[in-house]
Amino acid sequence: MKPRRSILSVPGHVGKMHQKAHRSRADVIMLDLEDSVPLEAKDNARTAVVNALRTIDWKERVVTARINALDTPFGYRDLLVLAEEAGDRLDSVVIPKVDHCADIHFADKMLTGIEMAKGLANRIGLEAIIESARGLAGVDIIAGSSERLVTLVFGVADYSASIGARLASISGHGEKEEELYPGHRWNFAMSRLVMAAKANGLMAIDAPYGNFKDPEGLRRSAIMAGALGFDGKWAIHPEQLDTINTVFSPSPADIERARRVIEAYEEAQAAGRGAASVDGRMVDRATVRLAQQLWEQARHLKLV
Repeated sequence: MKPRRSILSVPGHVGKMHQKAHRSRADVIMLDLEDSVPLEAKDNARTAVVNALRTIDWKERVVTARINALDTPFGYRDLLVLAEEAGDRLDSVVIPKVDHCADIHFADKMLTGIEMAKGLANRIGLEAIIESARGLAGVDIIAGSSERLVTLVFGVADYSASIGARLASISGHGEKEEELYPGHRWNFAMSRLVMAAKANGLMAIDAPYGNFKDPEGLRRSAIMAGALGFDGKWAIHPEQLDTINTVFSPSPADIERARRVIEAYEEAQAAGRGAASVDGRMVDRATVRLAQQLWEQARHLKLV
């Protein structure tokens, strides 16, 4: 699977921003029909996103679209129109406010029918945003609800509202957390989501950092997410992409460490030894697996 270090969210109704996003350094472009689009522009946004999908040469870029929630008057229509009119150009559909596996089952069945009717050669993926206490409580079932699922995404702003947490910032997306809590306020929720994602072979994606004029805060937020096991992070501004890509990319030291672990393991296996060591430290199978995953990511990013 292609890396999803950075996901740039682009308002669906602003066509000129689609071309700019296409030229950005984001791993994933997410054309948004939900929060960034006012109610009166929902229909026009849907048309603009289909046009962008059909006319822009996205090359090897991963392109997704976030629909409106399926309990709104817009969500089902978003899913239907996108899949029927541009499904062959769409990597996955992002479903917000997933509280129950029924949302994923509905989207899965609907996409299956559209793919058969249109004769699509590609299989459209699904990405579920977990944004509430109810969604997190059922995250294991949601994560295993469809083979189409590619990622679980943490929606921190709506999640914090669902549990009645205090608002630390204007955007609600992660900044100024240290002023409220003497630790990492979302450690449990984020770790819980990561565990469900990885147990089901999915990527875990962190919420955006709302203050795009605070690169150091963004860097801290991304580093924490990476340490918890997240594979990438949403961005709401192109200026955030370099920081996110750097944090979620293997460093030269990481790559060299992975190479040494893999080589030591292979030498031990060839010699019939059950264990390998690097710098006097025993290397277990879990460490080897982590090293192999990092090496594959580096290879895909053409860093080796």
